[in-house]
Amino acid sequence: MKQPHLESERLLLRPLTLNDAPDIQLMASDKRVAEMTANIPHPYPETGAVDWISQHGANWQLGKQASFAITLKSSQEIVGCIGLVLEDAKQAELGYWVGVNYWGNGYATEAAKRIIKFGLNDLSLNKILACRLSRNPASGKVLLKSGFTHCGTSEGSCGSKFESLDYYEVTTKTSAN
Repeated sequence: MKQPHLESERLLLRPLTLNDAPDIQLMASDKRVAEMTANIPHPYPETGAVDWISQHGANWQLGKQASFAITLKSSQEIVGCIGLVLEDAKQAELGYWVGVNYWGNGYATEAAKRIIKFGLNDLSLNKILACRLSRNPASGKVLLKSGFTHCGTSEGSCGSKFESLDYYEVTTKTSAN
């Protein structure tokens, strides 16, 4: 099955292609992006974007992951990435990041709302989880505005970092689709 394109008011979420690698490489290499995410290392590897994007098609086909470029409908400009890691047939974990030049425009919240709808309705998930670095309050605002409920805070491992984390979830019962 082909991975769909998802639309919201201002955004198109579409599968990433290797043509996106230069833009992803540039944005993900910014230390400010890496500092606020769990899985983007700094310095970002020279072939990091190509290596990462190259895995997406197979992961979609295997039912493991749904990764999307967040692009502006008006210009097709890529502003970040968002995805669901499918833990099993009924649960997934949300991950996202937006390039520094696009912070503060509501793109992460708009993309998160759209992918939540996709996960709960189209993929028939019962629950979507998310965790954020506690020191990243902007991400907490994105998650709450997107319909997630804060479930707790604890020290833990999120990607390659071990620190204070906030955990969130949205379920078919709590979602306001």
